[in-house]
Amino acid sequence: MRAKAAVAVAPWRVEVREVCVPDPGPEDVVLRLTHSWISNGTEGSFVRGERIAGDTPRSDTDPLPFPHVPGYQKVGVVESVGGEVTSVEAGDVVFATVSRVDDQFYDTGGHVSPAVTHHSQVWRLPPGLPPVAASGLVLTQVGYNVAMRPSLSPGDAAVVLGDGMVGQWAAQTLAYRGARVLVAGKHAERLALLGDGIAQLDVTQADLSTAVREWAPSGLQAIADTVGSIETLEALLPQMRHLGHISSAGFYGRQGLLDVQKLRSGELTLHAPSGWTKDRMDATLELLHRGVLRTEHLITHRFPIDRAADAYDLILHRHEPVLGVILDW
Repeated sequence: MRAKAAVAVAPWRVEVREVCVPDPGPEDVVLRLTHSWISNGTEGSFVRGERIAGDTPRSDTDPLPFPHVPGYQKVGVVESVGGEVTSVEAGDVVFATVSRVDDQFYDTGGHVSPAVTHHSQVWRLPPGLPPVAASGLVLTQVGYNVAMRPSLSPGDAAVVLGDGMVGQWAAQTLAYRGARVLVAGKHAERLALLGDGIAQLDVTQADLSTAVREWAPSGLQAIADTVGSIETLEALLPQMRHLGHISSAGFYGRQGLLDVQKLRSGELTLHAPSGWTKDRMDATLELLHRGVLRTEHLITHRFPIDRAADAYDLILHRHEPVLGVILDW
């Protein structure tokens, strides 16, 4: 089969091309995309050639991972299903993660239509949920996963490092769990998107350690790092409560060395969430349907698929403030 895709053809360069996708099998779902949501951090690092696998930084001895179809999240309408598929049917509006592609560095990708996808990676959307709101469901689930790991009680203080999409959804989830939440970021326009009851700190205007100490004089129960800064984590360790929790979802590249000995005096727990699972995706979709998790207000740009190169250029070079970027098919 032939399909249209956004293809990373070389470092820092994306083109829209026709690609080959395998013929669907009995366990596959074929969907025609309506929207796909770019994961700025993960896809950006792949397009720059910084990663060789999901959480594996590329070394100088590794090949450059091109060409490949980036991405892992989209929504669309089911065109057909294999004979062994019972979870969805033709005409359903669904979310899908990675789909199969041929003749690329990786044999799966996200921004491709029609998309041949194993049924285990397809979720029927509940009635009334706008498809575009669910088009970033994997990344929404990452924020959910980061925030569900710490052990906390209502009223406990939790700091989220990073005001990007994962940071936003981590903050929403922590607030849903009853925590007092402060998001520390560098972008005033992103911090302004946080919901009521979530404190915000622009670290370009204030000292993080001092501000956190004043905000949580009784100490922090949880830190959720969504940007990947060991230096910042270690700076906040003295403010952690005994038996506190650190949830680390940032990409550290080859700079991810944390001195575990520094965690011992407080008997701190370190979580390293990654990827997605069915149970977490199901739970995230339910919270999205209920309006607990909000996504659409984070969309700052939409591009038709034929302008995918412009979308990635914006993400890679930050010509203007950008957060959620949608490709419309």
